[in-house]
Amino acid sequence: MSDSPRSSPLARRVLLLAGMAAAMGFAGCSSTDRAEPYGNNEWLQSGANRIANLALRDNLQSIRRVQLSLYRRNPREWRKWAASPEDATRRTWDAITQDNPLPSLRGATGIEAIRLAFETQPQPYEGDRVAALVVGWATLLKQANGGTWEQTMLDGVNAENSYRAARNVEISLWLISSRTGPDGQPLLLATEISDRGRNLVVDRELSKVVARLDLMAAQADEKYRRAALDFSQNWLLGNLGPFFSMVQR
Repeated sequence: MSDSPRSSPLARRVLLLAGMAAAMGFAGCSSTDRAEPYGNNEWLQSGANRIANLALRDNLQSIRRVQLSLYRRNPREWRKWAASPEDATRRTWDAITQDNPLPSLRGATGIEAIRLAFETQPQPYEGDRVAALVVGWATLLKQANGGTWEQTMLDGVNAENSYRAARNVEISLWLISSRTGPDGQPLLLATEISDRGRNLVVDRELSKVVARLDLMAAQADEKYRRAALDFSQNWLLGNLGPFFSMVQR
């Protein structure tokens, strides 16, 4: 008989739990390119809120990329009111986040700002067409996110607004590629496929925005559908669960 005692079931269980805790600790310490530290207000968010906020964050980043890409191909737009593309971008987003519409938009936001960006009759829009588009898109995204830049458990995605925003972004993409001025030239140059290279940033990023908005609209619709099913399942299992457990399989 060996002098060392055998490990008891309790000891093995403790070792197993300790190993799992260590593994979870290492996983928690690991980081990825998309990892973020916990925020103080994240405890006020449900899983659905968190996903919606991440989708909004990615959509806003896509719009920033589109704005810079359009400025590179249409420098006349940022030169109307800024010293550089970066300056115009900063001033645009300051106006958006501070809820202070650009003077040239005359208070227009959402779809109205997008319409102004392509206005040619009776008078062409004299402001920055790219900035007008960005303000319109950002406003639509905020409305789709329940009227807030960061959801909590008191908020939720508005399925109808999210669906409409997706369609308006699609229409914007079509207008960018097709709308011309009185001289027959495009109002905004965007996609380029030539001997100099390929520039598909606008198409690619706006398509991502549309896809995310459609997914969030579908998720919002599914949330209410699943609420009734979850209630029924919980009631059924709560009342009849003990009876089902007695039935031999």
